[in-house]
Amino acid sequence: MDNSGTKKTCMESTRDFFTSAKFLIYMGHALSTWGDRMWNFAVAVFLVELYGNSLLLTAVYGLVVAGSVLLLGAIIGDWVDKNPRLKVAQTSLLVQNSCVIACGVLLMLVFQFKDQLTELYNGWILTTCYILVITIANIANLASTAMSITIQRDWVVVVAGQDSSKLADMNATVRIIDQLTNILAPMLVGQIMAFGSHFVGCGFISGWNLCSMCVEYALLWKVYQKTPALAVKAGQKEQQQELKQLSPTKDLENGQSPEESSQPLMNETSVVAKSDSPKQRSCCYQMAEPVRTFKAGWVAYYNQNIFFAGLSLAFLYMTVLGFDCITTGYAYTQGLNGSVLSLLMGASAISGICGTVAFTWVRKKCGLIRTGFISGMAQLSCLILCVISVFAPGSPFDLSVSPFQDLYTHLIGEKTLPEAVHSLTGGNITMPTTAAPTQELPPMQSYMSVSLLFAGVIAARVGLWSFDLTVTQLIQENVIESERGVINGVQNSMNYLLDLLHFIMVILAPNPEAFGLLVIISVSFVAMGHMMYFRFAFRSLGNRLFLCCSPEQKVEAVDNPSLPTTV
Repeated sequence: MDNSGTKKTCMESTRDFFTSAKFLIYMGHALSTWGDRMWNFAVAVFLVELYGNSLLLTAVYGLVVAGSVLLLGAIIGDWVDKNPRLKVAQTSLLVQNSCVIACGVLLMLVFQFKDQLTELYNGWILTTCYILVITIANIANLASTAMSITIQRDWVVVVAGQDSSKLADMNATVRIIDQLTNILAPMLVGQIMAFGSHFVGCGFISGWNLCSMCVEYALLWKVYQKTPALAVKAGQKEQQQELKQLSPTKDLENGQSPEESSQPLMNETSVVAKSDSPKQRSCCYQMAEPVRTFKAGWVAYYNQNIFFAGLSLAFLYMTVLGFDCITTGYAYTQGLNGSVLSLLMGASAISGICGTVAFTWVRKKCGLIRTGFISGMAQLSCLILCVISVFAPGSPFDLSVSPFQDLYTHLIGEKTLPEAVHSLTGGNITMPTTAAPTQELPPMQSYMSVSLLFAGVIAARVGLWSFDLTVTQLIQENVIESERGVINGVQNSMNYLLDLLHFIMVILAPNPEAFGLLVIISVSFVAMGHMMYFRFAFRSLGNRLFLCCSPEQKVEAVDNPSLPTTV
């Protein structure tokens, strides 16, 4: 029914849904995520192809991207907070897509004229092209981070309004879109490169981003028009209040008491000092502004009442139990082929989608905070299978073999450094464990260990994605509007920091015999993360954490971590 009380027809309801701000956000996010997934998959393949089938450039690119987000996450979030929403979204969109288009065109030129570029100035022109590709791609990733913070952490909250259930449904739908595009987009661009060429793949991605940028720009404008609340930011309200505080006489004329006007007089002094201070500040002081923003962002993150919840999510990134190059490389050493791995990845995606659906159902029954506790216990229970797999028949786990032996062999043995990096990351099926780099792996005697490992990893995705959505909504609901950007920027930095640590852990112990030790360490970090969340949940709910709730009890009002002492 509409506001006039008349019942809408099916066609009118359908039309209203497809023209609503919520659906337009879904469309824009799907287009943006599809382009991101294609580019993230393709750029790694392109860099490997350019550097002679070595993962060296890919490793450098990954390190630059992770380090940039780690250092600039708080600064990006602060920029998001201090600027109008539409300006931030449009700028991030234009920078991101323009960089991807420029990078694609540059890669097309390199693929087309690689032989000629190699001969110019002893290959320095080609090296400069590599540096430009990595630099531009890194800028695109930073813009993508700003776009993600803006849309998924701010616009979605504003569009949902004060409806916690609507916000949960929108978060779950956005995550399902992420899961689907994560499977389908790489498949599409992979087929294009397989039946065409890398040159054609670069051209397709550049063309896609050009068209997608125009459509996304229009969708953002429509969402902004349909949601008037997006035009007003908390920071703008505070600025208006400061301007009013500069004229205490007006406040007195309007009936404000002298006691009430004394505080604005103090603010007036600070505002005037702020306005005069740039003239008096030195150049070094102004150059140190990003450092102060970085420090202030991390301090603000630490002071949040959801600090332990955010930290618990970051700890889940310190794991080898995911479908990345690490797990894929180990699976190859255990005798699994690409066909089996593709099926396992599909099962993992389905499991993740089930987790997003389970999140909305459990949240309605038990409340948001309890959903995180239940999801964490579910994930940890499934990961026990991974620990059991370390000691199951067929496991290569052997503590008598030095974890550093394979690293030492690769770095000083017969292989060159790029080939060593390629083997360390699981690019080769043969990962030698002795001094002979060309030794082949013995045939597998049992698949029980690797079967238990992937059964635990796939089953744990249900709890993992449900827990991720829980923490995401906790941050959305409990961080004030003026700090959403910087807090989510620091959260991204924390995630990247723990992700970097897990790669360092693998580099230090790359041989299959040590993978069981990495599994145990990974499960330990996941357990520590959920212990942090338990502390947050217990402080927020106390004994009520373990009480069963019915839908009629309005658990959202109880599950308010902003008031932990009153619950």
